[in-house]
Amino acid sequence: CWPDPVSKSIKQRLFIGAGCAAGMLASGCDFSLRDGIFNACRTDLPPELKNHALVQAAWKGLDPEKVWDTHCHVFGDGDSGSGLWYNPRLNQVWRPKGYVQKSFYVNASCVDESPGNVDRSFVERLLAQCKDMAPGFHVMLFGFDWARNDAGEPMPERSTFYVPDDYVAGLARKHPAHIVWAASIHPYDPRALDRLDAAVAKGVRGIKWLPSAQNIDPADARCDRFYARLAALGLPLITHAGDERAVHGFGEHLGNPLRLRRALDAGVRVVVAHCASLGEGQDTDKGGSALVPNFELFARLMDEPNYRANLVGDLAAITQGNRMGVVATLLQRRDWHGRLLNASDYPLPGVVPLIYLQALFKQNLLDPVSLDPLRGLRDFNSLLFDFVLKRSLALNGQGFPASVFETAPFFKRPS
Repeated sequence: CWPDPVSKSIKQRLFIGAGCAAGMLASGCDFSLRDGIFNACRTDLPPELKNHALVQAAWKGLDPEKVWDTHCHVFGDGDSGSGLWYNPRLNQVWRPKGYVQKSFYVNASCVDESPGNVDRSFVERLLAQCKDMAPGFHVMLFGFDWARNDAGEPMPERSTFYVPDDYVAGLARKHPAHIVWAASIHPYDPRALDRLDAAVAKGVRGIKWLPSAQNIDPADARCDRFYARLAALGLPLITHAGDERAVHGFGEHLGNPLRLRRALDAGVRVVVAHCASLGEGQDTDKGGSALVPNFELFARLMDEPNYRANLVGDLAAITQGNRMGVVATLLQRRDWHGRLLNASDYPLPGVVPLIYLQALFKQNLLDPVSLDPLRGLRDFNSLLFDFVLKRSLALNGQGFPASVFETAPFFKRPS
């Protein structure tokens, strides 16, 4: 997983270790080094883990054909002709946050960085992990549009990475047993509706936005035509809400959950990524002067009767150190369980310092006997690790029900 020459590899590891120790990890800094720093990227999941009682219990009662991991990212540098791109500044050691962040993503996804192998090795590792899951399991891979200006023109200089819709659509077409896909279409793009129609023709299952990184204001009237088409199609909008710590851009106010009212009122089915579990937003319902935790604003929307039919949340990254404060509430709110979708935010479960299992145990959310097998799973398969971890979470004996993991029906297109 670290195929560079030894001297470069050692320097890189030392630099990253120092960056972690200094709290430089760009995704929020609530992390622990007690479970290690680097993903071991081991292959060939051993039978004693694949058949472990914890893993068998995780699959019990589920129909694997309905189990989709609904929030997965693609990483690459385009060396296969894919069009994948990331900003060259992430390679600049004098910009340590971006450099460390990219290095962790490379390690988490077990990418071979030797020339010509980045795109290929990412996909091969992902498919190998899917094959360790029960037959029928799928991942939903996201496209990721450019940051765009108010005229809808791409701004590569303000973008962190880019994933063409055609690339993820092609992966889904080539690997239908394991992959489904979501497009990323910026609503300010003058071609947005044409792009949406083209994606529908290729079997798209949703649309992914990250407003603060892409310069999208979900409350702007410029989104109305796009919302109307999404509502007519019954196609869900999967949009980040809350603060964004990994991909920086145009202001955290764009991630305020209340800015999604416009889409919801237009009848769009909205998936709030991460259940808006980071940061604070202005309470625009009450004049906007007070700052309220974004998770509380998300909860307010979830509790509004008018949105019960078209608002859901996903569980991507909720076990990370900077987000796990919402886990107990999500377990307790049984009235929400029919409106939650499991998701991993792959490859982030492979960033070892982000998820400190002992902390979840100390909050009475994990049985201590699960800690060692979970650590073992992470070394081999971060998708399986995330799935089994979420299935193992419980508070006072109450875990998430099967419906949270059987996510495929939500993305079934209306006939």
